[in-house]
Amino acid sequence: MLDAFGVLGLGRPDGQVYAALVIAPQSTAEELAEQCGLTLQQSQDALDRLADQGMATRAPVDRERYLAVAPDVAIGTLIGHREAQLRSARAEMHRLMDAFREASRYTDPAHSVEVLTGAEAIAQRLEHLVDSTQYQVRGFDCPPYIQDPTAQMPRQRAKLKAGVRFRTVYDKDAVAWPGRLEKEILVGVEDGEEARVRPVLPMKMMMSDDKMAIIPITVGDSVLDAAYVIHPSALLQALDALFEAEWERAVPLQAAIGDGEVDQGPEADHRKLLGLLAAGLTDESIARSLGWSARTTQRRLQSLMRLLGATTRFQAGMAARERGWL
Repeated sequence: MLDAFGVLGLGRPDGQVYAALVIAPQSTAEELAEQCGLTLQQSQDALDRLADQGMATRAPVDRERYLAVAPDVAIGTLIGHREAQLRSARAEMHRLMDAFREASRYTDPAHSVEVLTGAEAIAQRLEHLVDSTQYQVRGFDCPPYIQDPTAQMPRQRAKLKAGVRFRTVYDKDAVAWPGRLEKEILVGVEDGEEARVRPVLPMKMMMSDDKMAIIPITVGDSVLDAAYVIHPSALLQALDALFEAEWERAVPLQAAIGDGEVDQGPEADHRKLLGLLAAGLTDESIARSLGWSARTTQRRLQSLMRLLGATTRFQAGMAARERGWL
């Protein structure tokens, strides 16, 4: 236990005294000194430091006696402080590595591409990517997922409030993922994210400004617990151009959801259907993304076709465009 206290930044006398106080509450400084083999002054100094850190308090009646604060609170606080220090150190490490690669990329091209392994390492680098972005985050979002796709939402919200632009192109399967459209994607759009939809995306990707991109490594339909990190290079410039090309070809998500209100009757339903159809979603995918049954989806599709006087989806799209719905 004393070694564990040392890892958390608590000196040996303080750890000794706290452990003894847990076992023997209501002890005096003199009693603790005898129990721990310390001088009275060492024991009293340790108790003062423990009190300052919120790990010990004086007894309410006899002020010469002390009580230990519950270990889950006292030690949990120490752990929280150390975790915050480690996060800060890790962020500084990433910042220095970015500077190192920028300085060495002309003499050592190997620094342009990095391979991350392990879910924790990937999650930490994604956090760094969002935190270090100065003006724009761009991304391709498509399943399958090895991590919670909403994990970065709090950071995204904070960055949006700070004026950072977020642009995401969603694969149609991401939009059709049960619950994602209403509970996750639309929440991001309400926060200020710009979202568009494509039938198929070439990869999953997140890009920070023009300085870094992270691409999960896939084999077939499986996502490995690994990712490429692309630093400033010709490859990163190609990814920049690829994103902008896909963005131009994608359908704005707003076209799929109308004004974002879900209870406005048939017109709102028709606008949702038109946008999702234009994005390339199948009937089954539309039903999943909007939470409709297959029968309800077919009924509303037929209603839309009748409204537009169309017999095919292509005709429906042309008629909707002529009316200014798309």
